[in-house]
Amino acid sequence: MARPSTGHGSHIEIGKSTVLNKGFSPRRFLPIIAWGPHYGKGKFADDAIAAIIVAIMLIPQALAYALVAGLPPETGLYASMFGLTVYALFGTSNTLSVAPVAVISLMTAAALGKLSLDGSEQAVAAALTLAFLSGGFLLLLGLLRLGFMANFLSHPVISAFITASAIIIGLSQLQHLLGVSASGQNVIELLMSLSQSFSDANGITFGLGVGAILLIVWCKTGLRRDLLALGINARLATTVSRSGPLLVAIIMASLAFLLRLDQQGVQLLGDVPKGLPALAVPDFSFDLVNSLLGSAVLISIIGFVESISVAQTLAARRRERIDLDQELVGLGAANIAVSFGGGFPITGGFSRSVVNFEAGAATPAAGLFTAILIAVVTLFLTPVLYWLPKVCLAAIILVAVYSLIDFSVLRKSWQYSKADFTAVFITLLLTLVIGVEIGIAAGVLASILIHLYKTSQPHVAVIGRVVGTEHFRNVRRHTVETYANLLSIRIDESLYFANTRYLEKLIFKLVADNSKLKHVILMCTAVNEVDMSALETLEKISETLKDLDIDLHLSEVKGPIMDKLAGTEFFRSLSGNNYLSHNQAVEDLKQGDVQLAAR
Repeated sequence: MARPSTGHGSHIEIGKSTVLNKGFSPRRFLPIIAWGPHYGKGKFADDAIAAIIVAIMLIPQALAYALVAGLPPETGLYASMFGLTVYALFGTSNTLSVAPVAVISLMTAAALGKLSLDGSEQAVAAALTLAFLSGGFLLLLGLLRLGFMANFLSHPVISAFITASAIIIGLSQLQHLLGVSASGQNVIELLMSLSQSFSDANGITFGLGVGAILLIVWCKTGLRRDLLALGINARLATTVSRSGPLLVAIIMASLAFLLRLDQQGVQLLGDVPKGLPALAVPDFSFDLVNSLLGSAVLISIIGFVESISVAQTLAARRRERIDLDQELVGLGAANIAVSFGGGFPITGGFSRSVVNFEAGAATPAAGLFTAILIAVVTLFLTPVLYWLPKVCLAAIILVAVYSLIDFSVLRKSWQYSKADFTAVFITLLLTLVIGVEIGIAAGVLASILIHLYKTSQPHVAVIGRVVGTEHFRNVRRHTVETYANLLSIRIDESLYFANTRYLEKLIFKLVADNSKLKHVILMCTAVNEVDMSALETLEKISETLKDLDIDLHLSEVKGPIMDKLAGTEFFRSLSGNNYLSHNQAVEDLKQGDVQLAAR
């Protein structure tokens, strides 16, 4: 039945969201054109409050994740500032907070670690190129409308990768917790390096770190409850509790200044350049681009998957719509902007975005206001950061990544699917013992190979009719009626080059086991695609059965598949018929006494 016309308007209203035209439109590439003219005082107030709360949370995080990436701390501020500004223009999520995140920072460190870099200046220059390549790849995918590619990454594999990455990040921060120097791209290298320098651990640094961790955890879990008990306003109590990292940073910096802890071996953040960054141009030398291109692609894919999962979850809670393709454009443009602003690759962060959502952010302008607040910090407050102990940033990271560790994916995948468990285990193991890039690449490859293996041996069932009904079920699972002259086969997979030989072999085996057979019916309810290889195999099956005086029939072929098959030689020379329903086929072809089967 044809759908009723919706008229000739440019969009269809669905709840609070709008499904835009798929043609070229400035509104598609610049969503700010759609929401900007309707921006009012109410939305401004909501966005401003959310921006203040997110900025309080983001500033210490940005500094910390820059250290994870192996870059100067100010690059985290620059990346946040430029990324949030540009995403506000091009993004479609009202609540996504685009800035450095733990996993992408670790992947940045791994990418830069492969290069022979001499000092922080070269590292920053390489990071700019990495951000540009990542942004360019995302932008290209968005312009080509390839946002659907995010669906091809297995969620269990991504979960295993994030878990392993969180463990590596946590171990990498133990050096700051102990006040020693250590390096490594995987668990083995980090543990060996830490063991060699453990004897040089600084007790004061360790004490500060443990204290900072406990304070941050208390701010997350108990501070709000305690403030409410004192009669503090609920909104203020929530804001203060979420300011835990900043409060801890202020306390630790104050202690370092008052007690001159730098003279007692405590490592401080040191000088952070004051003012806005000078615009820079990424290094596009062939050798550097060639070295970073693969890493940039992996960073882009992981970043997009992480970002879009957060954005869609939060949008669904408000009945809003996220455009996958435009999100690619938004994230791509943000990373390109970062590459000229002195930062490193960024994406949407879960914890910050949730805080932004719960704080009441109404539009992407909340991110723009957050960027303005960060700019104010870089202009006027960076001298205060000098006294911030690095162990405080390590504590912030350790608490943040702890929530990313989820070993339950191993148990769940083992219980549900041994094949999925294999991909999860490979991803987790290789990421831990070799490194993040090898780990995620192996996980994705394992997922693809396992999928191909599964589909190469599709589930094919011999079916019979449930007595007294028109329903057909597997003869091995149900008591059904069958006929000696009739073989009914249900194919539960699309047919393509990898599985047609399996189907051919199975059909001929079943035919050989039944000397009375006159008809074979293929029930195609679950067949969504038939490629050229499958078509040739069907032709071969039909010809062979014809030589055996057995007719081949089809039933319940879907319309799009029927459209393709109708003009083929296979369909024209088909010895049997094409039936709308399988029950009709059985009624037309059955002969002899009914047989009950429940094998």
